[in-house]
Amino acid sequence: MKLLNTLKFIFLLILTFNFSNCSSAGSKENKAASTDRDAFNKYWYAGKAEITRYELDQARYGEIRKGDAVLIFVTEPFLTDKQVKHEFGDSKNSTSVLKLNSIKKFYTGIYPYSMMTSVFTPVEVDKQSTLKVTSSNQEWCGQTFMQLNNRNGKIEGLLRSYFQNEGDQNFKLDTALLEDEVWTKIRLAPNSLPTGEIEIIPGLQFARLRHTPLKVETATAKLSDAGELLVYTIAYKKLKRKLAIKFEKDFPHRIMEWEESQMSGYGPNAKMMTTRAVKTHSILLDYWSKNRLSDSHLRDELGLIY
Repeated sequence: MKLLNTLKFIFLLILTFNFSNCSSAGSKENKAASTDRDAFNKYWYAGKAEITRYELDQARYGEIRKGDAVLIFVTEPFLTDKQVKHEFGDSKNSTSVLKLNSIKKFYTGIYPYSMMTSVFTPVEVDKQSTLKVTSSNQEWCGQTFMQLNNRNGKIEGLLRSYFQNEGDQNFKLDTALLEDEVWTKIRLAPNSLPTGEIEIIPGLQFARLRHTPLKVETATAKLSDAGELLVYTIAYKKLKRKLAIKFEKDFPHRIMEWEESQMSGYGPNAKMMTTRAVKTHSILLDYWSKNRLSDSHLRDELGLIY
């Protein structure tokens, strides 16, 4: 009888331990996706994109250049196998993603820079990692294009560049946090952002401006309180670079401003400089239907200059 009672006690202990573990894991998952689902659907599935313009002070060649930065967030269906927008056919491999188009335009002397990065992050960010990032850069010297695909436990990358020392490259990286997906994670589930020492792949626009080969880097990340805003800061250990993004605490966690401190210029003239972008205008708009000359006034409503 004593043996039987002892076995029952041990069984109850094991059952209690397992139940508490399941509850803890569930709480963690809910924390990452804590946004009220009705509010989320009403905002992100209303058939419009969120377009925000920022006044840009871009460090380039050791000087600060004025320009526009624009962040465009919108949900769309995305094929997880082909990793393209789902427009027709079978939907079994289709998932909803939050797409970010991040655009910068500025001048260096006589000639312009136009940079655009697209990020495709599943809305169920606690279950799926970012699937794809693409980035292109155009200026009068030439063009570059980069793409990262998250497939089979690896990041598959390609680079197509005008410059001889880069040329055409195909490469693979171990999976890690993508700097470019931090922006979509902020909008979807900021509590899921990793803190402490992290492994991270730098942003593609940074890599292009510095002509730096992409690799997994070590950084320190923290999420801190700044009154009505939160600040997510990434400090790279070897790159002498820090990124700080300020955003609203409450849903929809709009991004208000950011700063990038890093080396600008080359050789003995290189120095630490800070790029800043501060929100000036924002609208919700089905921009894809606003393509007539009579819609041009919307550029003024966004404060676009460049």
